[in-house]
Amino acid sequence: MAKKALIILAEGFEEIEAITAIDILRRAQIETVVAGLNNKIIRGSHGIKINADILLDEFKADTDALLLPGGSPGAENLAKSAKVASLINQMFKRGSIIGAICAAPALVLEPTGILRHKKATCCPGMENLFSAEVRFSPEAVVCDGNIITSRGPGTALVFSLKLVEMLIDKKTAEGLRERLVAIR
Repeated sequence: MAKKALIILAEGFEEIEAITAIDILRRAQIETVVAGLNNKIIRGSHGIKINADILLDEFKADTDALLLPGGSPGAENLAKSAKVASLINQMFKRGSIIGAICAAPALVLEPTGILRHKKATCCPGMENLFSAEVRFSPEAVVCDGNIITSRGPGTALVFSLKLVEMLIDKKTAEGLRERLVAIR
């Protein structure tokens, strides 16, 4: 059965984190839907515009993974959305993979409570936003159960390849790593 992923973009998203994940997941033949939080054309934090496949309000399907890029004010905009918080909790309870990078683990995941008693990471300087119940790790990519977190734009490729490993398998992720000449 083909795997599916949903990436939610809000105004001010971090382009490297979003585009890398979209590209890598699609190269792995994971059906990847890009949903705009409030608009179908979303401007990133560095002025790059992405044309989303759908508006988040149009998303009705089930998915194997939910991905949230960081960026400023992208992560803050995601964090303000009750719909995003509800979707995170629903998918977490179903066992879907929840991926967040940069500011998104601290600003978007932490308030939902899904990081309680979990190991997680985020962009440097935001770890103080984690509650005492979250075990912060400075690793580039951290997996704990069905949650995967990462540090920032420089870790986006490793993060995306780990998502492929979690959704499909290690062999597929390693094959992509080799074809992309990705460093470890």
